[in-house]
Amino acid sequence: MTSWFTQLKPDPRARFRLFCFPHAGGASTSFHRWPQHISSGVGICAAQLPGRGRRIKEPPETNLLILVEKLAHAIRPYLDRPFVFFGHSMGALISFELARRLRREKGGEPAHLFVSGRRAPQIAGGDDVTYNLPTAEFINELRRLNGTPAEVLEHPELMELMLPLLRADFEMVETYTYSAETPLACPISAYGGAQDSEVKLEHLRAWRDQTTADFTSRMFAGDHFFIYQDEALPQAIDRELRARYDLNERHPPAV
Repeated sequence: MTSWFTQLKPDPRARFRLFCFPHAGGASTSFHRWPQHISSGVGICAAQLPGRGRRIKEPPETNLLILVEKLAHAIRPYLDRPFVFFGHSMGALISFELARRLRREKGGEPAHLFVSGRRAPQIAGGDDVTYNLPTAEFINELRRLNGTPAEVLEHPELMELMLPLLRADFEMVETYTYSAETPLACPISAYGGAQDSEVKLEHLRAWRDQTTADFTSRMFAGDHFFIYQDEALPQAIDRELRARYDLNERHPPAV
């Protein structure tokens, strides 16, 4: 695959491709345990965004819609079979806007959109502007969100490397502006952490307005970063895919 995606579960005969998009500060490694919980017949492709992993020398993007434009170009060669999107937090916005962008370009919509840890995009006022805070205050915000390990927060050299990426990711989310369009035609499943103080169940249920198809929502034990706390999330996605789609057939459909 291109530098934009890492194949975590290569399978040239996969019936579906599951594209995963990380939270702010996350990378393709955020999903490295998922292959053991996803059925055969699904190839897992994790997005590797600029500024992290093997692309660490590239400047991170600060505008979400510009990033989506680049992703739409990079992903196009891999849409030769049904595909589904998953995104957590920042990744939820990326996957949602990418689905809309592909629809506008007549590239097709995902068969399913899974989002987690993110308010529905049409809900205003969900993000305080923090990306440009002084360093000490910004680090306190990271500590409050509980998504950066304490040993990293307390390591000045590591934080010096991480801060530009984190600020850029936060800027992408905090400067994002939602524009109304026709709802997607694919089902949406919205997930959240029961102890997430920022994203409540009603915020997740509002994703229902973004689809004309089926909608489900579910809360998991944990805070905003419940995705790391056990394997329940990828297992739930796998059950949803197996319940809705025929994953026993390992050959991709004719295109």
